[in-house]
Amino acid sequence: MKLGLRYQTTYRYEEPVGFSPHDVRLFPRSDRFSRVRRLDFNAAPKATIRYSRDVFENTVASCYFPGRAKEMTFRLAINLDLDEKDPFHFILEHDAVELPFAYDARTHALLAVYRERQVKEQLVLPAWEAPNAKDRRGTVETLTDLNKRLHECIGYERREEGEARTPAETLRRGRGACRDVAVLLAEMLRQMGLAARLTSGYLRESDSETKRAEGSLHAWTEVFLPGAGWIGLDATNGVFCNHNFIGAAVGLTPADITPISGAFYHEKRIPGQMTSKLELINL
Repeated sequence: MKLGLRYQTTYRYEEPVGFSPHDVRLFPRSDRFSRVRRLDFNAAPKATIRYSRDVFENTVASCYFPGRAKEMTFRLAINLDLDEKDPFHFILEHDAVELPFAYDARTHALLAVYRERQVKEQLVLPAWEAPNAKDRRGTVETLTDLNKRLHECIGYERREEGEARTPAETLRRGRGACRDVAVLLAEMLRQMGLAARLTSGYLRESDSETKRAEGSLHAWTEVFLPGAGWIGLDATNGVFCNHNFIGAAVGLTPADITPISGAFYHEKRIPGQMTSKLELINL
């Protein structure tokens, strides 16, 4: 199938302001199931754009603006080829079929940073308990149940701006944006000793089960399973990630996957407004 992504974000200010370099992480991470056929990216006012890969192998466009302006806009047009992906088409290594399990020594060392918890408090999800040495459970079954339980417990709210909430706050509120839910799931996975990372990108909503984040960017979680590799879990919708999830950036914290990061400067406090639009078109 062929998919077109059309994205635009505009920042407006009451007076001309100066801009720091802005880092843009909106470019799909191509894999066996997705291939970029066209990519057009530009910024206004005209900027010097330098492309690089960060420590997580994300493509980052760093945009440098020479002067002041009352408005700044980023535009992106991408055409993709997508192949159908069964999210459960994998075979786990024997030692990873049940939870809890331990990574082998080399994998354990390589994934250490992804297993390190970002918060200290113990997270408790109502009506759900993690497997333990006396109550071992199937790995896929456990992750499916956890994903669905978070979907049931955390109501969705659309929040374009602002930092992700802490996992404890999301649990207390019982509501959150997709980035809040992704952070919560990552911490619960790490709490079980699993390696987890955050992902931001695009969600092509093609059925009645995935209706959240429509018309906006999306965030979800990935867990590393021996034999399967990085597997995507979207607790916002309670599903495993298939070809409709198009990742653009991965990282440990929300700051690592922020689609656009930067700052503006002025001698006094200047109000600002952000508007964004995302269109996904079947070509």
